[in-house]
Amino acid sequence: MSPVVVLLSGGLDSATALAVARERGHQPFALSFRYGQRHAVELRAAEQQAAAQGVTEHLILDIDLRRLGGSALTADIAVPKGRDTAAMATGIPVTYVPARNTIFLSFALAWAETLGAREIFLGVNALDYSGYPDCRPDYIAAFERLANLATAAGVSGDAPIRIQAPLIEATKADIIRLGTRLGVDFALTSSCYDPEGDGRPCGACDACRLRAKGFAEAGLTDPLLERFAVGQ
Repeated sequence: MSPVVVLLSGGLDSATALAVARERGHQPFALSFRYGQRHAVELRAAEQQAAAQGVTEHLILDIDLRRLGGSALTADIAVPKGRDTAAMATGIPVTYVPARNTIFLSFALAWAETLGAREIFLGVNALDYSGYPDCRPDYIAAFERLANLATAAGVSGDAPIRIQAPLIEATKADIIRLGTRLGVDFALTSSCYDPEGDGRPCGACDACRLRAKGFAEAGLTDPLLERFAVGQ
């Protein structure tokens, strides 16, 4: 099996991207970040998902993006609640963390070189997302070009480095159906921007609303909500 690095946030998209990497016969190394986010729920979910899917190694790196500010996820800025789909499709929301995917992919690229991995998987999505500029296909293509210009592995001529975003043109419902088929336990994921300490989602932020829309369109019940409904 060839090694690959998978960016694992703890959300349902990254968990499904990890499952795709495994289905393609790769040996996954999962990478998560303690980057100054306001809660640790997503990291707990990432640890649970990495264990459930049997990654070879799960590395959590510490970087402090709170020092830079500029996002409701890292600073004292209110998380928007109750927005409809039309509002989510307009502009870039305050939950955008400046250059986050570029920062994360740079670390993933460094680890991939060390491991001899030629592919990096991430769960970005350009359809059901909240206006993030670093979730678009042209961004992924641009970073892949950068990766092949800026690394010893990229210029060696052996094989190009590929940034794999297998979910980028899928709807949230498509992602949920795919993850379900691949056996992803969505009860062990967290999408909420503003969860309770025990992981209970707020149900009103953009991420919660997009997740609910996806499960409804897929004709499935969200097992995370079922878990909290029975008090677990």
